[in-house]
Amino acid sequence: MADSLKTDLRVSIGSLKLRNPVMTASGTFGYAREFEPYVNLHHLGAVVVKGISLEPRAGNPPPRIVETACGMLNAIGLENVGVTRFIKEKMSSLQDVNVPVIVNILGDSLDEYGEIAGRLQGVPGIAGIEVNISCPNVKKGGVAFGTVPEMAASVTEAVKAESSVPVVVKLSPNVSDITVIAKAVEDAGADAVSLINTLIGMAIDHKSRKPRIANVIGGLSGPAIKPVALRMVYQVSQAVSIPVIGIGGIESWQDVVEFMLAGATAVQIGTANFINPRASEDAVEGLTRYVNDEKLDSIRDIIGGLILP
Repeated sequence: MADSLKTDLRVSIGSLKLRNPVMTASGTFGYAREFEPYVNLHHLGAVVVKGISLEPRAGNPPPRIVETACGMLNAIGLENVGVTRFIKEKMSSLQDVNVPVIVNILGDSLDEYGEIAGRLQGVPGIAGIEVNISCPNVKKGGVAFGTVPEMAASVTEAVKAESSVPVVVKLSPNVSDITVIAKAVEDAGADAVSLINTLIGMAIDHKSRKPRIANVIGGLSGPAIKPVALRMVYQVSQAVSIPVIGIGGIESWQDVVEFMLAGATAVQIGTANFINPRASEDAVEGLTRYVNDEKLDSIRDIIGGLILP
């Protein structure tokens, strides 16, 4: 990794400065320390920890993950330790990690989002907040915050009101026009958007005639969704002026380059971590070679550099 120190891979997400554009995706990297035997965390651009709720969540009963063609389906149910234990037990052990830590948060109401953000305010080591708006608003009959522009904007405003660190809003692909949601959260003050979250899917066992996960439906991720993610990143990057973080089926440095050409400033690697725990660090190494081979002054030179027919 010595060459990467000489190669300019730096990018910015609002006021947050990253040494390179490779981040980890929430829900696929635990609380980061779990991957230390496999990855030098200091070599990454940032780590995004698994989603944190106001109270602890046990998640869904098993089976809750199944492999699919070119990907996986999961219905973990956002299992986590809750914000109090996270601050005391998890964040305290991450304060000396020389990499920005971004905390993904989730809630069932506007008040919950605001309270979690307020509890995280001022906690040492937290460099940013990523807001999961794919959660159901229990006060609105379970409609996901991320499917209605006004609701997405309200969540963004609630979190921004309690946060002094950059706020990234993670967009759901399960909408008719993702650019409308992206513009709504930008207008509400989001510092960046990340996309896409998982697509809704299901799997059936033809022998038992039963769903292969107990929750029946779940979130599809992995290489299967990459073309959809690329398309949405391209569309959103054309619609907003804030940074776009690409997510969806990214496994290699070549994938990172494709997302950046489509308009992403940075990316998150998720499902690939289950196949290759070193996927994120491998991508950084590949990007270093790419920038040097292409004789680029900076990786930033390729952002939005897609050449159209």
